[in-house]
Amino acid sequence: MQKLWEKAKTALKKSVPVHTYKMWIEPVDFKKSEEGKIVLACPNFFSKKRVQDHYGALIESEINKISKKPCKLLIEISEKKEAVKKKKSKKSDKSDKSDKLEPDLQLTLPTANPPESRGRLLRRDFTLDRFVVSNNNDFAYSAALSLASREDPNQNSLYLLSDTGMGKSHLSQAIGHYILSKRPFDRVYYATAEDFMNEMVHAFRTNSVDQFKEKYRNHCDVLLLEDIQFLTGKERTQIELALALDYLLNADKKIIFTSCYLPTDIPKMNEQLKSRISSSLISNIDPPDFRTRVKILQKKARENGYKMPRDITDYLASELSDNVRQLESGLIGVTAKSSLLGRPIDIGLAESVVKNITVNRPRPTVTIDLIKELVCRHYNLSIDEIISRSRKKSIVWPRQMAIYLSRKYTEQPLQFIGKNFNRYHATVLHSVAAVEKGLKGDSSVRKQMEYLCGKLEAEKL
Repeated sequence: MQKLWEKAKTALKKSVPVHTYKMWIEPVDFKKSEEGKIVLACPNFFSKKRVQDHYGALIESEINKISKKPCKLLIEISEKKEAVKKKKSKKSDKSDKSDKLEPDLQLTLPTANPPESRGRLLRRDFTLDRFVVSNNNDFAYSAALSLASREDPNQNSLYLLSDTGMGKSHLSQAIGHYILSKRPFDRVYYATAEDFMNEMVHAFRTNSVDQFKEKYRNHCDVLLLEDIQFLTGKERTQIELALALDYLLNADKKIIFTSCYLPTDIPKMNEQLKSRISSSLISNIDPPDFRTRVKILQKKARENGYKMPRDITDYLASELSDNVRQLESGLIGVTAKSSLLGRPIDIGLAESVVKNITVNRPRPTVTIDLIKELVCRHYNLSIDEIISRSRKKSIVWPRQMAIYLSRKYTEQPLQFIGKNFNRYHATVLHSVAAVEKGLKGDSSVRKQMEYLCGKLEAEKL
């Protein structure tokens, strides 16, 4: 069994970084073997815990592979350590006069280069299980999962495209987390384009350009590069990044870019770099619709232990439609204000929070009455018909369109919009969701909406 452990150590030395092996695996000794078990010894408790938690499964797998039969791994603290402790204890009992304490054995740190920086730390909460998947981002999610799990060997790079606050950073970092959970020894580097540029400038100033190039070309398995648009106009940085990407792609490494712009729309971008980036699978993340915004709020509330009434969740989802960060701000604001003031969470409190978040929105000149007149004229209805209790399809749909437009072009709260159509605010929410669904899957609905919006935009001018 001693020889078995030596063979396992030789195999482990090839599969883990050198500094990791020297620090944690090399000091581990074979202790004994029992029926179906192998017992290894670590120098101290900390070393035992570290090896057991981070490398136990890997060690057991390697031992089973070499022995070709199942063998359970047990890790204990070295008896040498325990013997020294007992010896010290006896010595202190014999000599009451001596005030000196013998130094405890300390594992000598091996001489090894410190591990290279892996850029910014990944946020713990930016994981795939916390990413809300819906129609606006399902393709981006599937593409990210496929790349992370290496399901498609031809997919080496992914370009996540969206406006600020739509979740591209969450998804990018979630890929990093997933890869590390499945392949803990992969070298994942996460940075912004600005970080990359600053690091390169520092390398030139300190005459360490070779180390900089070596790091990105040969010591990186997964590169997560955020906000690629910030490299606009930085010619020297773009050239160096293009060369690094060539090395990574030729070595079958994984690259994930994020940006607010398409590669072709980024000004002053080197053609070589633009070509490398454009070869990625480009996946757009659209703004979340009403139902998705409700799901995001509900998930965030559960994760943080907030108790949020459904009508408040619906209200926040309807009022805060710009991006996910705005939604999170509203949720935190409502719960914090309720806690600090000792007030229950109700519509009044939610309105006071939303008012501060949307304070800089431009005030529209379109009114609900103007929208009702336009919609009635377009669908050949009267004002009395559109606000009636009729449930005829020929009236319900125009009414829903008018409610949606009222929500889109006015700052009026849901209750006020509902009152103008003789409806409760729940009906307003249903109408908005129905129109959003129609816009997603029906080209005729999109054409109707484009026509009406065009008319209203002309009125605003």
